[in-house]
Amino acid sequence: MCEKRTTLDVFKLMEKWAPKTLAYEWDPVGMQVGSYKKTVETILVTLDVTEAVVDEAINNNVDLIIAHHPLLFKPIKQLDLDLPQGRIIQKLLQHDITVYASHTNLDIAQGGVNDLLGDALNIKKRRPLIQTYREPLYKIAVFVPKSHVHEVMDALSISGAGHIGNYSHCTFQTAGQGTFKPLEGTNPFIGEVNDLTSVAEMKIETIVEHSKLEHAVNAMVHAHPYEEVAYDVYPLKNKGMPYGLGRIGQLERAKSLKWLCHKVKQAFDVPAVRVVGDLTKNVKKVAIIGGSGEKYIGDAYKAKVDVLVTGDITFHAAQTAQEMGLSIIDPGHHIEKIMIEATKTYLVNILREESIEVIASKINTEPFQFI
Repeated sequence: MCEKRTTLDVFKLMEKWAPKTLAYEWDPVGMQVGSYKKTVETILVTLDVTEAVVDEAINNNVDLIIAHHPLLFKPIKQLDLDLPQGRIIQKLLQHDITVYASHTNLDIAQGGVNDLLGDALNIKKRRPLIQTYREPLYKIAVFVPKSHVHEVMDALSISGAGHIGNYSHCTFQTAGQGTFKPLEGTNPFIGEVNDLTSVAEMKIETIVEHSKLEHAVNAMVHAHPYEEVAYDVYPLKNKGMPYGLGRIGQLERAKSLKWLCHKVKQAFDVPAVRVVGDLTKNVKKVAIIGGSGEKYIGDAYKAKVDVLVTGDITFHAAQTAQEMGLSIIDPGHHIEKIMIEATKTYLVNILREESIEVIASKINTEPFQFI
């Protein structure tokens, strides 16, 4: 019988999708309240941790809440149990519920919030609007007896190394002679103790991203037949995967701004949007940022997009965009709720063989009403 998963195990699964290193420095992502060691049987996924969401978690015997927006966004100077935040934390502690937040790292991650929003609008040829990070690349060079070249190469590829574009198993291999003398206390795969051994070997070279380096090296060592594996790791100056906030892309064909407004309402299930710009104007190049994106109006303008889709636009920012000739569609901050079902699906797919239930919150945390 497999050991039961702990909260830390689930955190690691979330960070495989959205590493904390992608988050902005000011963003308090990760565990907010609770324990790294708690056994997990039920997970609740939500956009926000409100008191109603915590009550929902209590009623469903939830062990772990995974949220997009951090509960503890600002440092606590006083924990007043008569105020909402104090009551929330009190209930969480009383019912032994851990809270974990995946915020700007999930916004930036491949397949994260901004990609989900882009998918919903069918935006093609996407790239980050504001680049925040380029993943470093490394070269692994390992020396392998010819009998085990394919095993080691497969292990590297399956672990994420050797991928260039849409190609896998990308390596360069050089034949040579390896020499070694096993000393006392060793258990050599080839050769005898205290005898100098010469073996026909292949040097396998391949490329790997920083986030996959440790996993690739461990997989390589596990697949290698030698007791002591000879390998080198080199940092490269090649440019790795770009990561960043927001997405720029294109609609399949130019459509009117009014058409896109209706598309946004339907895709994100909102009753209304606020719009800046000529509704009859055709738009094709689109930028989208989940949450509050008004500070990136200048970036969208410099990128020569036709329209920016984002939330929480204020009066003067809207005027600035209008003067620039940049159209804006504001469907609100709450469209980030798209992460709830996506996160549930991600975890269910990984945990489907385990007795862990993943629940999507049914609480509507949108504070605004439209009349």
